[in-house]
Amino acid sequence: MPVLTRLAPDPHRPGYRLVGVDRGRFASLPGDALDLLGLVVGAELSPVVLDRLRELADIEAAARAALRAIARRAHARADLGRRLIQRQHPPVAVEAALARLTDHGLLDDARFAEQYAARRARRGRGPARIIYDLLAQGVERRTAEAALARALTEEGWDGPRAVRAVAERRAEQLRALPPADRRRRLVAFLKRRGFEGSEVWAVVGEVCTR
Repeated sequence: MPVLTRLAPDPHRPGYRLVGVDRGRFASLPGDALDLLGLVVGAELSPVVLDRLRELADIEAAARAALRAIARRAHARADLGRRLIQRQHPPVAVEAALARLTDHGLLDDARFAEQYAARRARRGRGPARIIYDLLAQGVERRTAEAALARALTEEGWDGPRAVRAVAERRAEQLRALPPADRRRRLVAFLKRRGFEGSEVWAVVGEVCTR
């Protein structure tokens, strides 16, 4: 059976210990989790203990990958989990890693959704498109809708004005088309952007007669 050949504090990670097996480096793992295993340097590792060490190493690898991902940009929890699994991290390890990041306040779907909604609204996306995109990233509908409402309120978002601004820019790009085609394509564009309702038809009717 494999032998534990190293168990020493990790100088770069407080609370972690460097674990070595058969004179090779195994992983840097949380000390509190290792304490539960009763490890002794020089002792053989049973299959059960070795499996647990591998599980802990998988969690650490998934957690480090998750931290790198959120350092680049914010993610919804479910979306980040999907990405980690696609990169071959075990699902159980991914869930444990995400739970850790959530407990530390590094993953928060409500905060993510509100920031995402505010940013997309400033870029000319309508409410329906923002909700659709948040749901696609795994944010729960109730969380998405509440975050959108907060974001639009804080942004002082004016729906009719936003529709008009987007419609006017697009209508100018479609000016060379026949009137009927111009209206049809403008309505389709606004719907893709997440704008809905009678205000869309009212704005299209106005900007397409200029």
